[in-house]
Amino acid sequence: MSWLISSSIGRKLMMSISGLFLILFLIFHMSMNLVMVFSMEAYDMICEFLGANWYAIVGTLVLAAGFIVHIIYATVLTLQNRKARGGNHYAVANKTSAEWSSKNMYVLGLAVFLFLCLHMYQFWFQMQFKELLHIEGAVVQGSAIVVPLFQQPLFVAIYLLAFAALWFHLTHGFWSALHTVGWNNTVWIGRLKTLSYIVATLIFIGFAIIPIYIYFCYSAVA
Repeated sequence: MSWLISSSIGRKLMMSISGLFLILFLIFHMSMNLVMVFSMEAYDMICEFLGANWYAIVGTLVLAAGFIVHIIYATVLTLQNRKARGGNHYAVANKTSAEWSSKNMYVLGLAVFLFLCLHMYQFWFQMQFKELLHIEGAVVQGSAIVVPLFQQPLFVAIYLLAFAALWFHLTHGFWSALHTVGWNNTVWIGRLKTLSYIVATLIFIGFAIIPIYIYFCYSAVA
């Protein structure tokens, strides 16, 4: 199993598998968030269910491990590619067909990671972390954080920009990951790229609906 660490193919495989795992989490997280559009009470019930329980803690640790693996391997591969290209960091086999997102995957990933840190502080730290350590001020109802946050246009804009960065990251990352794990023939490559745009767009819309919905509906009520 040492080839997963020492070889370029092994590193790409690990980054791809961890990336696909994170996409599954994004779909789950998006689906959970969309419950807010139909019922804030139901969303609060889900947040309470996913509080400081053993299964939620285990899930958080597994998710954190997936992010760490993905970030580490992405960093190693990016440095490896830059070293191989020398001074020309953007050298590609066919410059006319190279996608902007494919040349900026690490920058896009870094933007998503920085947003994730903000998001974790605003939600996970205020909810599960404080509850787990019995810190005063722990929030159980997710709506108590979500609604006031997205009544502020600044945070609506920040979240939408982050979702846009995620969209660009996924349009290349999804099909590239599937290509790495074995779907790499000429028949499937075009289909995978199309599927990547569909999945990335659905995830973007699913997440973007929430801040927009809360800002226009709940701000008007307030």
